[in-house]
Amino acid sequence: MESAAAKQVLKQYFGYDSFRPGQDRLIEAILEGRDVLGVMPTGAGKSLCYQVPALLLPGVTLVISPLISLMQDQVGALRQSGVPAAYLNSALSAAEMGDTLYEARQGGYKLLYVAPERLTAPDFLAFAREAEISMVTVDEAHCISQWGQDFRPSYLKILDFLSLLPRRPLVSAFTATATATVREDVVRALALREPFTLTTGFDRPNLYFAVEHPSSKPQALLRLLAGRRDKSGVIYCATRKTVEDVCDMLCAKGLAATRYHAGLPAEERQQNQDDFLYDLKPVMVATNAFGMGIDKSNVSFVIHYNMPKNMESYYQEAGRAGRDGEPADCILLYSGQDVHTARFLIERSREAAPEEGLDEQTRAALLDREYERLRQMTFYATTTDCLRRFILGYFGEAAPVSCGHCGNCDTTFEEVDATLDAQKILSCVYRLAERGLHFGKIVVSAVLCGSQSEKIEKFGLQSLSTYGIMEEQTAKRVRQLIDTLIDRGCLQSDAERHNTLYLTPAGNALMRGRDTFVIKLPREKPPALKAAEKAGAAVGTADSTLFDLLRDCRARLARQAHVPPYIIFSNAALSDMAARKPITAEEFLEVRGVGEAKADRYGVPFLETIKAYLREKD
Repeated sequence: MESAAAKQVLKQYFGYDSFRPGQDRLIEAILEGRDVLGVMPTGAGKSLCYQVPALLLPGVTLVISPLISLMQDQVGALRQSGVPAAYLNSALSAAEMGDTLYEARQGGYKLLYVAPERLTAPDFLAFAREAEISMVTVDEAHCISQWGQDFRPSYLKILDFLSLLPRRPLVSAFTATATATVREDVVRALALREPFTLTTGFDRPNLYFAVEHPSSKPQALLRLLAGRRDKSGVIYCATRKTVEDVCDMLCAKGLAATRYHAGLPAEERQQNQDDFLYDLKPVMVATNAFGMGIDKSNVSFVIHYNMPKNMESYYQEAGRAGRDGEPADCILLYSGQDVHTARFLIERSREAAPEEGLDEQTRAALLDREYERLRQMTFYATTTDCLRRFILGYFGEAAPVSCGHCGNCDTTFEEVDATLDAQKILSCVYRLAERGLHFGKIVVSAVLCGSQSEKIEKFGLQSLSTYGIMEEQTAKRVRQLIDTLIDRGCLQSDAERHNTLYLTPAGNALMRGRDTFVIKLPREKPPALKAAEKAGAAVGTADSTLFDLLRDCRARLARQAHVPPYIIFSNAALSDMAARKPITAEEFLEVRGVGEAKADRYGVPFLETIKAYLREKD
């Protein structure tokens, strides 16, 4: 019956016929009287998860919200939908606040939004002790966690407030971006009682992610906007000055753009926000002060002119695109200077608003956490791997090696028939199992690449028939293949046993040649360049044509000797050989990785290859 009532409220007040994934389960849990924690990506409709039950529960629901603009937007939208709602924050005069509290005492509201700073104010506390409060909802709940990206000490007052009430109401908490650590911290900091916890998944399939490294950000931005003249979008900048400069530039080029940052008068911010919401100015240039709680459904692009300080902020801001489910673009314009700017902003924010009640050790740990988040954000901005996989992995969610729908997958991935390589990996896991051994992907890739690590020696893994059979591949590429084999169900990773790998029936069939394995993987630089870099040689000194000839020579000798190519010479040795171009036995011994025994055994064919190349070149 409650489900039917919830659907009726959904249709009546919000105009939807059905709930999005996860909404119905969270609402049902609330209506059953349970505390809840909902983690839903921006645009997934988390507000309805507490607004719908608020209309079905007796009394009033208090919604604790961190920003004035968020409250105003939410309350404005609710009132438009016929829902009696109001807010209490510093934007109201004393008279307006008194009127709102009076109306609340009369039962005039079903939802009352309040800033966390006001919870323990005497007038509000007196009201709260008398009112019938059915639920307290904590929006942007990550703000209560010291390990969240936007910790606010004022959120710590929530637990004190709850303890002062004559009867503890239901407590629901919602956030768009929270790692597992932050989720656990939210449950603890709010003292949630056996909460129903639901993470609906962080993926937004309609969003296209891309990162550009332009030599000129203004030119890159103008190019991106030129193809989006009839679209609405947000351009995020790191500082107020950058907002002003970018907005002035766009206006000078005849683009209908406006601006938003905390340094503008409140009236201008409101006017500019309205111009954007009503498409009078379809392009908004703003700092991160803009957007929280803004539910503009037709935002078709979000461009970050500067890199944010962390992935949580980036994904939340980027997620303001495509709320209508239509395809939308999320593009980051990155430069190295962004890292310095972000570090400066982290340090300045700590100095301007030192955390209350924290000792120096905790403050230092929080600062280190901010820097670590910045490093992860920088990794995202510079990776050549799938961007969606990086984002989802950051939030603890599995994803395929390639999503096929991001800037990196479009430009740096290639489709390959990896059947033979897959069979080598599966055979390695199989051979290890024959010895009663099971390892994770790090060790398995080390075996396949012919590593001489301590663990390889300890377990005698160099005697495996699969040892070194993928020496031509990098360990990173092999691990990517292993990830894909896990995704495809050919391998199983046991999380309770340090992610050790096990062969599945599907993997067994592939290993025995009864299936094929076609995938997309990132393109890699030529092995010669990687080896030269690793060995410390100058990349430009190695002759790539000669390197290829030497590699062919090595492959021929390896086939004759029935050994992996690396057993003869490593890629680093070939790269040094191609750079030095030895033509005598004495010169050959100067090559890194060439000892006397190998020089005696293999010197002649390699020297002949080099001499033939030099003769042909002359």
